[in-house]
Amino acid sequence: MAKANYALIAGLTVAATLGGLLFGYDTAVISGATDAITYNFVTPRHLPEGTANFLSGFAIGCALLGCVIGAAAAGPISTKLGRKTGLLIAGVLFFVSSVGAGFPEFGWSILGGVRENALPAFIFYRLMGGTAIGMASMLAPMYIAEVAPPATRGMLVTFQQIAIVIGINLVYFVNFWIQSGRSHEFLMNEGWRYMLASAAIPATLLIVCMLLVPETPRYLVLKDRDSEALALLKRLVGVDAAQSTLKEIEASLVQHTRPLFSYGSLVLVVGIMLSIFQQVVGINAVLYFAPKMFENMGASTNDAYLESAWFVGVTMTLFTLVATATVDKLGRKPLLIAGAVIMAVAMLTIGTLFDMHLVSATVEHVGAASTTGSSYIAIGAVVVYIIGFSFSWGPIVWVMLSEIFPNSIKGKAMSIAVAAQWITNFIVSQTFPMMDGSSWLNRMFNHGFAYWLYGAGAILAALFVMKFVPETKGRTLEAIEQVWHKPRTAK
Repeated sequence: MAKANYALIAGLTVAATLGGLLFGYDTAVISGATDAITYNFVTPRHLPEGTANFLSGFAIGCALLGCVIGAAAAGPISTKLGRKTGLLIAGVLFFVSSVGAGFPEFGWSILGGVRENALPAFIFYRLMGGTAIGMASMLAPMYIAEVAPPATRGMLVTFQQIAIVIGINLVYFVNFWIQSGRSHEFLMNEGWRYMLASAAIPATLLIVCMLLVPETPRYLVLKDRDSEALALLKRLVGVDAAQSTLKEIEASLVQHTRPLFSYGSLVLVVGIMLSIFQQVVGINAVLYFAPKMFENMGASTNDAYLESAWFVGVTMTLFTLVATATVDKLGRKPLLIAGAVIMAVAMLTIGTLFDMHLVSATVEHVGAASTTGSSYIAIGAVVVYIIGFSFSWGPIVWVMLSEIFPNSIKGKAMSIAVAAQWITNFIVSQTFPMMDGSSWLNRMFNHGFAYWLYGAGAILAALFVMKFVPETKGRTLEAIEQVWHKPRTAK
């Protein structure tokens, strides 16, 4: 009896996860260039403090708006052009935006886009990069879920999160290597360019891989290319299982596309809320400010980049592997609930340490200004928080989003859920500096308010999963459809 071709499945999974690696890489690479962006594009304008801070923050965070655009566009692209083609487009956008953001003057200098006047070009390329991130964040787990057998689908989709954290981890080390032993002047004038442009290397790998891999069987059936789908299924799951799998896919696509609410509103609400809760627990307030956090705790600039890599990047990588090993054994819900509880305890601990003045922080940045014993407890709480996120809400949300939406509404529904995730990401990333820099909140809570808020978000996330999220472990994508309301007949 023929068995699934796990070598081929693993190869296709690795190829798709390059999108996740670029997702993590391009999201975190900006952490090494924040001061240089302000120095080159904002400071020379001699703007009022409030305007300068807003412009600097927008230049640094504008990629998140591009992520919303990319996630929204990925749904129609995945349906009309395919999952593979969508990832190929994302790879091209990654490449162009990486080189363009590193050298924004190129091609724009004829319009006067040099020095601080190159800021519009820089923002344009960062928005383009964000669009690529948004596309890849949706299409990579979708591709993996549609080529993976049910028994190992959860494990294989977690590779997306592993790739994301490897990308984050890798860029911390790349940024450390670029600026290691160099002067501050080098970092401000040249180093930041190499950091941003370095993403073109993994982008090239994604482009090459997407030129070589096939489309997913479910997309082929969606486009009435059943013979191609059957041939691919024979290679993926074996000759004996191919025909029955094809029939299941065809049965779920009797009507190739359905109205968004054909299965009721709950499935869409669950997908959107999983995405929102993944962000309101505060993960990106930790990731985006990690190097500055450790620098404010007393580390040198070099050590700050290295400590970010070890404390954040390595911890995320190791404990995402825990999710990989357990998601198809323990299930999705237990991991989400356990992770939310751990994150809540960690964030509430950090908030309490700040509120009780056991840890102090600068107004501008997260982190402790002194390396007291309580500061080390705070660092330990951050590591515990990263552990809780990494085996649960980091990878498992992507697994759930790739599974819960029925085939006939998957492109539209997943696009909306991922767009909601990036909108929430942007809100969290923009509001954290505002909360941490608020004189009124700091008088009341001494920088602890944001952490308490994220802790409360984690508690609500656990309660939501207990009440509304179904378990999908071991079910085929077609069988998961039966969890939701029976589809209404389209008029």
